[in-house]
Amino acid sequence: MGFRFRINRADLPGKPDIVLPRHKKIVFVHGCFWHGHKGCRRSARPSTNVEFWDRKLSGNIKRDQRLKRKLERDGWRVLIVWSCETRNTDRVKSKLTTFLRD
Repeated sequence: MGFRFRINRADLPGKPDIVLPRHKKIVFVHGCFWHGHKGCRRSARPSTNVEFWDRKLSGNIKRDQRLKRKLERDGWRVLIVWSCETRNTDRVKSKLTTFLRD
């Protein structure tokens, strides 16, 4: 798409997947299961060891929210792309284009 970017910048909270420093924009690509994509069939929680999985996955979601708020306070704009969305490359490209052009 012609944008310069960096991947997995460890100096930023959450080690974002894609960082566009010039535009102060960040893209996280979240796995539906691990990050709790609401309404996605891939985010269903296991029916065994329920207490462990609820604690683990709820903790991931809370951490994601906290990191997003921190990045936004620091002046970054953040976009979440869900792994299930990556199957439709036209849709992802449209979503990214809208986010990056704003």
